[in-house]
Amino acid sequence: MAAIVRLVVVASALVFAVPALAQTGQSATTVKYPTKSVRVIVPYPAGGPTDLIARLVANHLSTSLGQQFYVENVSGASGVVGTAAAAKAPGDGHTILVTTNDLSVAPATTKDLPYDPMKSFAPVSIIASTPQVVVVHPSVPVKDIKELVALIKTDPAKHNYASMGLGFGQLSSVRLFQLGLGLNIVRVPFSGAAPMMTSAIAGHTPIAIIGLPPAAPHVKAGKLRALAVSSQKRSPAFPDVPTLAESGIPNQESELIIGAVVSTGTPKAVIDLLQREIAKAMASPEVKQRLDAIGFTAVASTPEAFAALLKSDAETWPKVMRDANIKIN
Repeated sequence: MAAIVRLVVVASALVFAVPALAQTGQSATTVKYPTKSVRVIVPYPAGGPTDLIARLVANHLSTSLGQQFYVENVSGASGVVGTAAAAKAPGDGHTILVTTNDLSVAPATTKDLPYDPMKSFAPVSIIASTPQVVVVHPSVPVKDIKELVALIKTDPAKHNYASMGLGFGQLSSVRLFQLGLGLNIVRVPFSGAAPMMTSAIAGHTPIAIIGLPPAAPHVKAGKLRALAVSSQKRSPAFPDVPTLAESGIPNQESELIIGAVVSTGTPKAVIDLLQREIAKAMASPEVKQRLDAIGFTAVASTPEAFAALLKSDAETWPKVMRDANIKIN
């Protein structure tokens, strides 16, 4: 999606000393961080939005904290492989996982998960977010969601829709088309955004639901038509595209989030320092411009807000699986 951002290694390896409460809850001690290079795991292939955002953050942290924060892509199984690697890391903040909603969705979709998202990790911050968007090929004669539903219901057997194959992308699309709209049409799963967009643009799967960033350039070029976004508010990138709620489809709000977590046991002072530095990065005009260009909004939440979202996702998506009768493979 974007060129890889080179990490900046600062010549003077400064070590930041920050106050922290001891794990036992006793008096404050001093935690030195970082004391060495920091591994930033992205559990997806290079070049996607999670990878790009992780590199923007790593670049800032390398500069501000005086040690190299280097990105390593450990992809596989919708993020499970890289997440499992991060879960094994010591709780000292020298391994950071930059992940998506798939962190809390995985227990609902994967058997014998080698980690517990709620127990293995300590949230640091939601870094950025973006809505999903329902798009159609220009040949589909509809201008909004209601017209799309009416068209499909005239002959459901003639239609299908594309979505991501596993995890958050699968469940959010099923929640909308099957449970929300009551449409009995075939879902065509894709392993990545690029092949999914290629298929939609070619008209092979002329209806699709996907995160806004990979769809945005094709919508702007007129190769796809955006019908609605899944966020609570309209996207600044496409202010003329209504939300699902505005389109008469309630209770379908969902956003793709990208956030940072560390291993459980990481000192709170280290987590707080990382959160503050991520917030500084997200406030940078240059970073905001890069995010705007790919359809993301800077968030930089507190650790508590991220924890609440993970908990909410962990409760929401298993219910979707039960309601839609989706079985774990």
